[in-house]
Amino acid sequence: MPVGRVGEDEVQRALGTVLDPELDEPITDLGFVRSVALRRLEHPAGTDFPGTEVVVHLRLPTSFCSPNFAYLMASDAKDAISVLDGVGRVVVQLDDHHDSDLINAGLAADAGYRGTFKHEAEQDLDELRATFQRKAHTAAMERCLTALLRAEPDRSELSVGSVRLHELSAGRHTDALVRRRAALGLPSDADSLVLVDHEGTGYPPDDVPMALRRARSTRISIDGNAHFCRGLLATRYPGSDSDQVARPDGAEPLNAEPSNHHTLLPLTVKEIGS
Repeated sequence: MPVGRVGEDEVQRALGTVLDPELDEPITDLGFVRSVALRRLEHPAGTDFPGTEVVVHLRLPTSFCSPNFAYLMASDAKDAISVLDGVGRVVVQLDDHHDSDLINAGLAADAGYRGTFKHEAEQDLDELRATFQRKAHTAAMERCLTALLRAEPDRSELSVGSVRLHELSAGRHTDALVRRRAALGLPSDADSLVLVDHEGTGYPPDDVPMALRRARSTRISIDGNAHFCRGLLATRYPGSDSDQVARPDGAEPLNAEPSNHHTLLPLTVKEIGS
């Protein structure tokens, strides 16, 4: 590791790569980073260079936020900072959570998810991450296709099953979709189908409207949870809303419901026995 001193801006940028797995937004934008402190270390053990100790405190909207989500964010935060040049030691602390002591001890010992929660760990951390990567991809896919339908009001919903990546407008929604596809190992060449399942397979024409509705349901759930959690955090920690960052471009949050979104085919509720 080269000699040098890491700065708080670098740490904040690293933390900006850490996403809330359920909300699919950076923890920095959500206001989950409570504090960052840096302290110069003089020749950490086993090294011949000075380093920097980075101490990060995280906060969540409630004390009962899912422990596996909480651990995932805290662990990813530690990993993101640890690779920065000049960092000698990283301490990530989760504050005010019912499992804070357990999670903080596990992080300090580098025990891993299963080593921290032992028999309570129902699934592997990689499996949990993959589950939310698939949901994030579904939501990103829906945003792009809904934007296309809004831009082309005469386009039918059936037609979106054959839309290719090169037909999407350049911008943040398309960039986000490409990133989500890469995370799942899906192709991102210009001729790739946009509306695909988690294996990268497209849908028969008759299945397209339902696939689009399911994707929209996933996206609305993510957006609603994000809005709710931002409000809860601001209530729990007065003033924390000033740490919450709006989505890029300032005009419309990335996850906001467009006021003039294309109307999808209606859902029909059929009474039992009718």
